[in-house]
Amino acid sequence: MSMFASAGIVLGVMVAVYAAAKIFRLSTELAMLAAAVVGALVGGFGFPARHYAEGAITYLDINLIFITATLFMNILKESGGVAFAVRGILARFHSNRALLLILMTILLLLPGALTGAGSVTVLITGGMVAIVLSYMGITRRRTAAIIFLIAGMSAAAPPVSLWAMMTAAGVNMPYVGFFMPLLIPCVVASLLTAFILGWKGGETDYERALAELPEPPAGMNWFKVLLPFVIFLLLVLVGRWFPHSTPILGLPLMFVCAAVISFLLSPVRLDVVKISERTVEQLLPLIGTLTCVGILVQVMTLTGVRGLLAVTAVTLPVALVFASLFWLMPVSEAVLMYGAAPVIGVPLILLFNTMGLNPIVALAGLSVIWPLGDALPPTAIIGRLTVEVVEYRESYTSFLKACTVPAVIIMILGTLMVVFSKHLAFLTGL
Repeated sequence: MSMFASAGIVLGVMVAVYAAAKIFRLSTELAMLAAAVVGALVGGFGFPARHYAEGAITYLDINLIFITATLFMNILKESGGVAFAVRGILARFHSNRALLLILMTILLLLPGALTGAGSVTVLITGGMVAIVLSYMGITRRRTAAIIFLIAGMSAAAPPVSLWAMMTAAGVNMPYVGFFMPLLIPCVVASLLTAFILGWKGGETDYERALAELPEPPAGMNWFKVLLPFVIFLLLVLVGRWFPHSTPILGLPLMFVCAAVISFLLSPVRLDVVKISERTVEQLLPLIGTLTCVGILVQVMTLTGVRGLLAVTAVTLPVALVFASLFWLMPVSEAVLMYGAAPVIGVPLILLFNTMGLNPIVALAGLSVIWPLGDALPPTAIIGRLTVEVVEYRESYTSFLKACTVPAVIIMILGTLMVVFSKHLAFLTGL
């Protein structure tokens, strides 16, 4: 039997096991783990414990970033900083609809951009921003669509973009030069979403909105809200300004420093242990996903399935690949969640690189499209979480319909970035 035929059989079995696991309503994480275990058995490798262990810690550094960044955001929220910021912006700019939409968009972008998880955006700022949007005369359906789509863009935005980081790791490409190629499309797509879905509405009833928003503790001010972010930004910039004389701290330690500053400046006493426990509990599904994705990718590499996918991708017609990005990225995210990045993203970036496209800009374009799949069945984790937080009681299908127009624009934007990535290569140097 040829090498390609053998890898093809293993791939078919892994797909069948994954599908069967989902039919029996196992979680996506357990379905991927089952596919990896059976794939190794069919491939003739038995139970390769060493490979399972290596795969499980593949994304340990990314998990540390998620945990420390989310801890920072949770401490900021518990100290009253998020409520203070939302109330302050609403009180100051309630009469200017355009500025209020822009500032609400920024508040939604920050948590996901720092943590790499759209769920964190929904949980940290989504509920309070939803209150503001509802009192701006925006329907619940459109409010839910705005929060979901911007939460998705926040997860793709720098400095922490999970899809870009995992794909870059899979092709041995440093996670460098992604800041502007990710920032510009994510900000543009988020603002377009906010204005397309949120421009129509009535006059902002800011007094009723303020009455419904949580009251920040006495002593909270803008200095205490912004200083942790300034410290984090300085730590990042110092390493770039003086790369040869600054020790490498790493993003996890930088987020820990920001969290400590936020804790020390809190006007109320915080129980760090409880906040830490809640943070890990909140991120447990994400950590489990990354652990199982690492095992799956390791087994795919061991059995030759990963190589088969890469060879197949680089031999596909270019026009077919470009035309399939619209549905392939969201659907792969809906089925594999973050596992879509190493499984689908790696062979695509290898293909784009052989075509002479800029891999960084092309990967940024893919990363902009991927989050849309978080609203699609069978997983739809972020979409359903958004509907719960916003308290949208109508059908889930109507929520998806509200997302359609901005989602199509986002898919076009991401695809154009891939197609014209060579011409947009200057963004990597900004």
